[in-house]
Amino acid sequence: MRIGFLGIGNMGRPMAGKLLDAGHELWVHDIRDEAMQPLLDRQARRAGSPAELADACDTVVVSLPTLAIFRQALDDLLAGGALKTLVNTCTVGGPFVAEVERLCAERGVAVIDAPISGGPAGAAAGTLAVMVSGDPETVARLDPVFRAWGPTVVVAGDTPGAAQTMKLTNNILFAVGLVATSEAMTMAEKGGIAPETMLQVLNNGTGKNFATTNVFPNNIVPGSFDFGATVEILMKDVNLAIEQGESLGVPMWVCQAARLVMLHGKFQGRADQDLSRIVEIVRDGTKR
Repeated sequence: MRIGFLGIGNMGRPMAGKLLDAGHELWVHDIRDEAMQPLLDRQARRAGSPAELADACDTVVVSLPTLAIFRQALDDLLAGGALKTLVNTCTVGGPFVAEVERLCAERGVAVIDAPISGGPAGAAAGTLAVMVSGDPETVARLDPVFRAWGPTVVVAGDTPGAAQTMKLTNNILFAVGLVATSEAMTMAEKGGIAPETMLQVLNNGTGKNFATTNVFPNNIVPGSFDFGATVEILMKDVNLAIEQGESLGVPMWVCQAARLVMLHGKFQGRADQDLSRIVEIVRDGTKR
């Protein structure tokens, strides 16, 4: 397939690379030339704008960090003459997907919602989980694209926003788990237990979660703090999840508490820091 890819960031670069690995013809656009260069070196084609990308490709994958940037790019994309299918991999929430679908429908463009989970490491390894909703025939046609990103492809159905509900459910659990694990691990360290020792217990006991199996051993304990996504991006997902839950009448008590920790970090100037540094927000709270 000829595929356009808009947004070559921490997730977009490895995901676009997997499409090249699978033999697809790839066109890319990003505002940063240096982000595209590794893909161009592998014979990807450069598009000078989102519109040029949508002029060259009937299928365009979008991987952008914020709703505002997505909105800006959408008008330009819809000016392209070839675009027939837009694949959204961003976490944007159900109402935004409905807005995108409405605008795209006016131009005869189908929207397939395909948010992903697994982080930059999963994108690089090709082990992402892909959550999909949209027209069944289009979803089936794009299945090879999704499976280039990972072996777990779960179809939520054709209800608009269903895949976003799946993704937000996943992400709020990740966020709460990370904050709670940061508190628990800080408690253990203050109590004289080495992090590696505590993780051995947690990962063979009932406290096991993604933060204990991945974020702490890979990004926090070594001191690299390089998970690959910022506190601000996680807060965006948490805000969307709380909004989604409350709109459905679900009291999001624990999620609100996790949000407060991140909001405190934002006030400290940590919004653009790697989300693995959330543990430092907790550690700072122990100082007297």
